[in-house]
Amino acid sequence: MGRRSGVLEFAVLGLLHDAPMHGYELRKRLNVLLGSFRAFSYGTLYPCLKSLVAQGFLVEDNPDVEYVPATALNGKRSKIVYRLSAEGKQRFEELLADSGPDAWEDEHFGVHFAFFGQTDRAVRMRVLEGRRSRLEERLERMRNSLARARERFDDYTVELQRHGLESVEREVRWLNELIETERANRTGRTGPSAGATGPATPKTSDGRGQEDGSADPPGPPYDRPGRSSQER
Repeated sequence: MGRRSGVLEFAVLGLLHDAPMHGYELRKRLNVLLGSFRAFSYGTLYPCLKSLVAQGFLVEDNPDVEYVPATALNGKRSKIVYRLSAEGKQRFEELLADSGPDAWEDEHFGVHFAFFGQTDRAVRMRVLEGRRSRLEERLERMRNSLARARERFDDYTVELQRHGLESVEREVRWLNELIETERANRTGRTGPSAGATGPATPKTSDGRGQEDGSADPPGPPYDRPGRSSQER
């Protein structure tokens, strides 16, 4: 199975893991969730579905109804609903756990990231760090290429290469933020990078923590630093 068909297999199994659906709805979900798949036609999707059925990963809930093409008379066609088999669920779990070099490539990474909510944290970290490493290698090549392009090509070609370079640099920064968030969550640290929400515990003027609604520390106001002249 080629790389592109393997990506489609992963995406199909992942979407059907949420709920059974027919081919038309599945294709719509692919287009919404994974924009890079807009180029996939029914002529690509349905052979993939049939292959997954033949491998025992999918089950057709209406397999005996023959396909009826839409016509002016009937206005519709039969729909076969696809759902994961037990083997299909196991196959999806195997694909989720894959954090090797293929998962770092452009198309594979997008699909892996789409299902990160169902992926083990350690696998997420390996995929993110691997993707960053792959892009850093690409950045080095692109910078070298841009340096040569300034001497050999016109301004428009150079600008096109610079645009590509900046796009990769932005993704590396984004990956750095994601990796920092994963590390913060793993170590239990709080803060914006760890996704902490809600206000921090209020502090008294001497730096001690104070719960909402609790009384001021003992002593008259003028005994505490930080008070304005109106308060004293």
